[in-house]
Amino acid sequence: MKLQRKNRLRATALGALAVSGALVLTACGSDDNSGSTGSTGDKTNAASNIKCDGAKGQLLASGSSAQKNAMDVWVKNYLAACKESTVNYRAISSGEGIVAFNQGRVGFAGSDSALKPDEVEASKKICKGGQGINLPMVGGPIAIGYNLPDVKDLVLDAPTIAKIFNDKIKKWNDPAIVKLNPNAKLPDKAIQHFHRSGDSGTTQNFGKYLGKSAKADWPYEAEKKWPAPNGQAAGGSSDLAAQVKQVEGAIGYFELSYATAQSISTVQVNTGAAAPVAATPENASKAIAAAKVKGTGKDLALDLDYTTKADGAYPLILVTYEIVCDKGNKAETLGSVKSFLNYTASDEGQKALAGIGYAPIPTEINAKVRETIASLS
Repeated sequence: MKLQRKNRLRATALGALAVSGALVLTACGSDDNSGSTGSTGDKTNAASNIKCDGAKGQLLASGSSAQKNAMDVWVKNYLAACKESTVNYRAISSGEGIVAFNQGRVGFAGSDSALKPDEVEASKKICKGGQGINLPMVGGPIAIGYNLPDVKDLVLDAPTIAKIFNDKIKKWNDPAIVKLNPNAKLPDKAIQHFHRSGDSGTTQNFGKYLGKSAKADWPYEAEKKWPAPNGQAAGGSSDLAAQVKQVEGAIGYFELSYATAQSISTVQVNTGAAAPVAATPENASKAIAAAKVKGTGKDLALDLDYTTKADGAYPLILVTYEIVCDKGNKAETLGSVKSFLNYTASDEGQKALAGIGYAPIPTEINAKVRETIASLS
């Protein structure tokens, strides 16, 4: 049954190419992007600088739904150039992606948080002679989306956000929200806060922000699993955004691209800077630019500053990593992994994300990413 479905998906993509010359990314399972093309011997697409370097066959990957929209763009562009390749990225969750990677089921995994020590140790069974490492590939703001039709430019600060998601502030006209929005027509309406149901790197980054910026009001460890009581749960980022879109009085957290795609209003954060800061790629870039590499060796895990008060710096950020083996990658997929990630880390790959809510990785860090990809074995 699965083989028949896979063949149908492949045929669909080939048919779309024949008719319109455009690659169709088809969803499978949760949020899965796959594509395939015909076959030519071209090493580099004349219309781009994408180097296929002999990549061929199917490359499987899975993980973070935060980078799904980025992967949609990257996979489409890459497969248009590399005619002998098929890339299938399943956007499920960071936690599930790491599990799949450490079970040897994917060539790489996407995660919104770096590998933990026990996850690195587990990866050594798959990465023969090496281990899993973190390659920062895409950054961006975690938007706090809300559904209040008569309220524009809602401003919240970290303590208020923490109290809302910790079920301590229950009404939209709570004095704490009124104080931050003196001119807004806040309704006497119950707040319905939504969170991710499964293990999520976005949840973990959201928790890191609250734990650093609102310690007194957020007493939980930053984990992939949602820690606070009450609230309503949804699957991936797309599901969470859909719930906020549908439910008046709702609030939730997800990557900016999902808010943009569904025209969901987003919170401006009062950080203590001269003015509240909106969730934009440019404002997120200002915060990400201050990140420091905390990983050792080839690992490029980053230390992000969630407490910045710099003017125009949006503090609620995440960086999505691609998890790969530094050594011991499977011979049959190593070429495809290196070729595809070389593209995503290239200037062309990073610029392809402009306009869809993501922030490019800072140049200095990205240079290290490219060096590391070149050394994978």
